[in-house]
Amino acid sequence: MVDTLKKIVGEDSVLSDGKEKSRFDHIWKTDIPTNALAVVFPKDTDELSSIMKVCFENNQKILVQGGLTNLVGSTKTFKDEIIVSLDRMNKIEEIDEKSRTITLQSGVIVEDAINAVNEKDLLLPLNFGAKGSAQIGGVVSTNAGGLRVLKYGMTRGLVLGLEAVLSNGEIISSMKKVIKDNSGYDLKQIFIGSEGTLGIITKVILKLEEKPESRCSALVALKNYDNVVNLLKFIEKGLSGTLTGFELMWNNTYKTMRDSSENYSPLLPSIHPFYVFIESLGSDLNSDFDKLSELISKAAEKNLIEDAILAQNEREQKIIWDMREDVSVLAKKSKFDQHFDISLPIPIIDNEVQVATKKLKKLSFVEHVFTFGHVADGNIHFIIGKNDNSTKNTEKINQIIYSKLKENGGSVSAEHGIGLDKKKYLYTSRSKEEINLMKTLKKILDPKNILNPGRVIPD
Repeated sequence: MVDTLKKIVGEDSVLSDGKEKSRFDHIWKTDIPTNALAVVFPKDTDELSSIMKVCFENNQKILVQGGLTNLVGSTKTFKDEIIVSLDRMNKIEEIDEKSRTITLQSGVIVEDAINAVNEKDLLLPLNFGAKGSAQIGGVVSTNAGGLRVLKYGMTRGLVLGLEAVLSNGEIISSMKKVIKDNSGYDLKQIFIGSEGTLGIITKVILKLEEKPESRCSALVALKNYDNVVNLLKFIEKGLSGTLTGFELMWNNTYKTMRDSSENYSPLLPSIHPFYVFIESLGSDLNSDFDKLSELISKAAEKNLIEDAILAQNEREQKIIWDMREDVSVLAKKSKFDQHFDISLPIPIIDNEVQVATKKLKKLSFVEHVFTFGHVADGNIHFIIGKNDNSTKNTEKINQIIYSKLKENGGSVSAEHGIGLDKKKYLYTSRSKEEINLMKTLKKILDPKNILNPGRVIPD
């Protein structure tokens, strides 16, 4: 198989040596060995199609990799797999200023795309901690979320056109720039969020927004969760559609982050139960700043907040949002860590967090419990530090976090996907009938089960 692939893409586009392919498992944990037979780097859709035709004929399992920034085990490798890395399919093919779209190959780094459209006075509203290494194809295939879902929605809402290669090498292309298209089934939706199990995304057309003229940020402290919910309603109504970020940190998480760097010392003291990070994007810096400042003052008069600071310049905004985004600090507090990104109805979030935290702290091997998240869309993250990484103890933590999701109408994965790590818990968020339909789609589009096998769908 390796020799055949070299004939398709060239000697320099296949890695089979152990040391050379060592990083292709998880970019954030470089000590994990890569077990796959080889790593192959197609340069365009046609090369990838040829690769898949050969793999289909030979029943060769394929693992698709983008930026390797997933948190659900999607890129863990096995000895009978060949990795298809999209690193070299990294061209920004077009930025259409009149249509307000960008056409990209799937290996383009998200931050590169953001910067490219920024130069054209346009905005690609994707924003999350991994944007400097995550690739567009991976973002679309996992339907990534992030810090601006409140305003712009999940990645799915940005995708206008899409091209993908099926397991048999067939190319499915619907590269349209139009927003409205009701001509039958919207087939691109099959691939968005399917984590590479139904086809390999090769190109996308994403919708852009006009670049805002202003960005304003604030950090506020609150005494209880009811005030967090009421503040959200108050600020969202007052900003009339310009609120783009409303992020929540519990006290323990905020204190740990604040103590981690001198850069954060000018921020609010860590004496309050809750902290909210607010962002608005608008059209006039002075008036938008005054509007947010006025709303913060009124919120204080209503006793919704205890303390607040407003960023006076870009440097201060960077400090505020660096604290929210650099959560790797939390993961480094223990030898081992587990990450969760569950969704819950907004009114019950704090109660469920408190219940779970109390149970977690009773486990002798748990050292830290950090909670934060995009509370405005019901998405809460846990980072749990522990001194033991045994399967038994990992399962104990999973049971605590996931046990009430079904009865609360929540989701086991708000934005990270399912991968390998969460597939046994998919039943908490999907009915038996839904899972059976997923299996049917998988059998139709990947009859030999060679695309990202074992991921997403429960055994």
